Amino acid sequence: MNARTALRRGRGPGGRSRLARDDRGQATVEFVGTLPIILVTVGLLWQAALTGYTFALAGNAADEAARAGAVGGADACAAAARRTLSGAWQGVATNCRVDGEMYRATVELRVPALFPGGIDLPVTVPGEAAAPNEERNR
Repeated sequence: MNARTALRRGRGPGGRSRLARDDRGQATVEFVGTLPIILVTVGLLWQAALTGYTFALAGNAADEAARAGAVGGADACAAAARRTLSGAWQGVATNCRVDGEMYRATVELRVPALFPGGIDLPVTVPGEAAAPNEERNR
């Protein structure tokens, strides 16, 4: 078979099929197909990190609230919990109480969806702490 006949039959030089080696654009098609999977994975990882950060904030706010409440009572406890948190996590539920020799504080925060300050998930994260009750010892 000469070169002219091979070209007419859809074959390039060397007898290989043009369709077999014409894979231009394949990487683009594969990238477009996997892009949603990549974006969902990154979004889920970011949400997991944000949930963990909310746990850390709740624990820190409860710790500060318990220390302030041990010295200044329930009003100081709730104020310290609000003061510790930034504006995105201001929807805080605080429970301050005396428990024997200890002053306990529980702070519950809502987990934001994808970014703080927007929509919150219907998940609350608790933070609990206790400090020796110094108000009683005065």
